[in-house]
Amino acid sequence: MTAIRDLEVLLREMRPALRDGDYVFCCLPTQEAEEHIASALCLFREDEGVTLILERTHAERAGLAYGPVMRCITLTVHSALEAVGLTAAVSAALTRHGISANVVAAYHHDHIFVPAEDAQRALLALKEAAPV
Repeated sequence: MTAIRDLEVLLREMRPALRDGDYVFCCLPTQEAEEHIASALCLFREDEGVTLILERTHAERAGLAYGPVMRCITLTVHSALEAVGLTAAVSAALTRHGISANVVAAYHHDHIFVPAEDAQRALLALKEAAPV
């Protein structure tokens, strides 16, 4: 599978898909975060601590504090890490609908975390943003 760089192709082929489950962002001291890394969908180390993206059920079972409950929309197109404009286009489409977004770019796909209550509207907004 070849990664795509062309913005027009990325938008046309992005095929957003809503993942099952609710996700939360938690920030923990490094030592405390270690025991949750195996359950994390994603992690990022910052000076203030380790941010983990976890399924809400895991965070609740572990008694972890977390921010807003999010849903994850995966853009199923294989986007190149050096592609220009995809994040901006997705953010603009969601902004027009008043939906906040937290974007995580992984090796093959971009993942958009949106407030759980806005997930269906966000999915529609992204599908509308794809040129026909």
